[in-house]
Amino acid sequence: MSDRIEEIRSDFSLLEDWEDRYRYIIELGQDLSPYPEDARDDDHKVPGCVSQVWLKTYVGDGTDPLLRFDGDSDAHIVRGLVAIVLALFSEERASRILDIDAEATLRELGLDEHLSPQRANGLRSMVKRIKSEAAIATTPA
Repeated sequence: MSDRIEEIRSDFSLLEDWEDRYRYIIELGQDLSPYPEDARDDDHKVPGCVSQVWLKTYVGDGTDPLLRFDGDSDAHIVRGLVAIVLALFSEERASRILDIDAEATLRELGLDEHLSPQRANGLRSMVKRIKSEAAIATTPA
């Protein structure tokens, strides 16, 4: 598990109420790297999200490449959720991404209980997209 997701998990455990956790999620989104303007298109848009969400994948070399993701959203809270998803998956090998139990991590953070159904669906769509990218990256040409 990446150091970044462990840091988020630790910070979440220190925050007593969900008002503080929502503020923290928004702060995480503010810390995202700038998203490339040329990737704000339909090819990079994640379907199934109420807000607009874009994910750009960078694939390394080899049969089990390292994958890196950039992401963004037009909604503050969703941008923070993008940051959590990227902390979980970015800079991991494709095979590792396929093995990560994102649902368990998001449940552990309490996100499954405290997100609207639309945001929860969007979060699942992001995870599905990233796992699909990892599966493609491990498929021989």
